[in-house]
Amino acid sequence: MVKSYDVVVVGSGSGGQTAAYTLMEYGLSVAVVENSPTPGGICALAGCQAKKWYYEATETMARARHMEGKGLVRPPELEWSRIRDEKRAFTDPIPEGTRKGLVGAGIDFIDGTAVFQDETTLTVDGRPIRGKYIVLATGAHPMPLPFPGAEHLVTSSDFLELDRLPPRIVFIGGGFISFEFAHFAARLGPAEAITILEVLPRPLGPFDAEMVEQLMVASRAEGIDIRTAVDLTGVTQTGSGFVVRTRGGDDITADLVVHGAGRVPSIGELQLDAGGVAHSRRGITVNAEMRTSNPRVFAVGDCAATIQLARVADYEAYVAAKNILAEIEGGAGASVDHRTVPSILFTYPQYAMVGATEEALQADGIRYYKTGDRNLAWPTYRRIGMPHAAYKIMVDDDNHVLGAHIISDNAAGLINIFKEAMLDQRSVEDLYWRHVMTPYPSRESDIIYMLKPFFEDDLLAGL
Repeated sequence: MVKSYDVVVVGSGSGGQTAAYTLMEYGLSVAVVENSPTPGGICALAGCQAKKWYYEATETMARARHMEGKGLVRPPELEWSRIRDEKRAFTDPIPEGTRKGLVGAGIDFIDGTAVFQDETTLTVDGRPIRGKYIVLATGAHPMPLPFPGAEHLVTSSDFLELDRLPPRIVFIGGGFISFEFAHFAARLGPAEAITILEVLPRPLGPFDAEMVEQLMVASRAEGIDIRTAVDLTGVTQTGSGFVVRTRGGDDITADLVVHGAGRVPSIGELQLDAGGVAHSRRGITVNAEMRTSNPRVFAVGDCAATIQLARVADYEAYVAAKNILAEIEGGAGASVDHRTVPSILFTYPQYAMVGATEEALQADGIRYYKTGDRNLAWPTYRRIGMPHAAYKIMVDDDNHVLGAHIISDNAAGLINIFKEAMLDQRSVEDLYWRHVMTPYPSRESDIIYMLKPFFEDDLLAGL
């Protein structure tokens, strides 16, 4: 006998749980299938939540070092293993808590690997289950690397579980993971040699090139060696560690080599073709409703060909759930707009962006006006010894924000202001006047300095 549900959710991470709980609250019968022995998802266990335990310590140490000579006599002492233990106190209960939470809410939790049998039926380790609707939220895993010795690399999850940090660390790949974790290593370990290797001409491809250059300057000032256009040929193990080999012969000796080359959608085991679900190397193909080529199947989060961020997964899961409810109970559906999704690197300083990069605007032939500056000497940053703060704002003919980029110790908070302005279609004049009365002095009050050049000649007209 095939057990049937209104909705079967595959995956128990952020997106999967959001979809499951939302649909359950409206009275639908829901099952969650999970093949990992540690349910809960990468964000909570080894991603955005877990890494923040190390980021907070990194920021504390970085601030203290920057304040040396400004009244601070010596920086604090930090102990990596204690930070890890604090992180574990948060992450260790998550798998069992995930199971109990779902079951306690009346959601069936099914252990096993889901595979499509046909367009409405899955088998979980050979047992068939059927859903009127199916939500795929299977996440992503580290990208396979094509060179000999790739098995010697540790993942970002492994990195967060280390007993101690060794002095010589090489990060393969110039993306989010490598930059954030290199900044952790530079502040929290003995840090004799921290190196990032990128095969492309520049790292952090989705970000603005000019701002990435500034972040690289800030990173190198902290002792992080960043090398680009590197042709890797392999990693070999030695008696004392590892050697990362390059075609140019510029080999690097390391105690630890970390996989920081990104993650790819975890969709290989689903047999999507049997379910009539289109997909590519980027992930499962979806429309703005998060619906796949099979109208009864939705995909959300890192397994979908969209943006790999936890809050995006939640957003997409709400949209998918609303569209399922609209079909079952009537009412309006929903659609996703990814244009105002903010991205942030939790380096120190942080780099955050929302909207377009300057290169993207130029490639699309979009006219824009910009203002920006590097190495800000505003009192906000002089007080804390941060020499590399920067910003770039771009607007259209109507002075609406097209893209905002900020390097700061509070870039996460500042970029959210610009995200809201974009969502509300607020002009920079309006944004300026709303921030004149912001508590001063603060990072937020600095926004008026960023915006003033756009309309300085007509400033009083806004009153």
